[in-house]
Amino acid sequence: MTLQEFSLLLISILISVAGQFFLKMGAIKLGKVHVGNAVNHILSIITTPELLIGLTCYAIGAVVYILLLTRVNLSVAAPSVSISYIFSVLLGYLIFKESIPHIRLVGLTLIVLGVILVVWRK
Repeated sequence: MTLQEFSLLLISILISVAGQFFLKMGAIKLGKVHVGNAVNHILSIITTPELLIGLTCYAIGAVVYILLLTRVNLSVAAPSVSISYIFSVLLGYLIFKESIPHIRLVGLTLIVLGVILVVWRK
């Protein structure tokens, strides 16, 4: 993977993780959904700034990912994007004070090792 390809991958990942962050912030603002408030919650999505920002980040991330796909095989790009899970877990831990059980750390380590094996060139 060239520096330009790696840069596109990293930008796509970081923008998508930003999208996840804003979607979580918007979801917290909305509160829990149940049968009685489902319609109101769906309508509230279009008026909650954090959710709109999150969706916009996802759209921009998708455009950057498409640009990446013009340069890299899907069999490399798709698994590489799974690195976003690592950043999402770190965001959850650092910002939302979510716990990270040891078994999840093992899973995240396996993801990293898998990505390394997928992008490795001889």
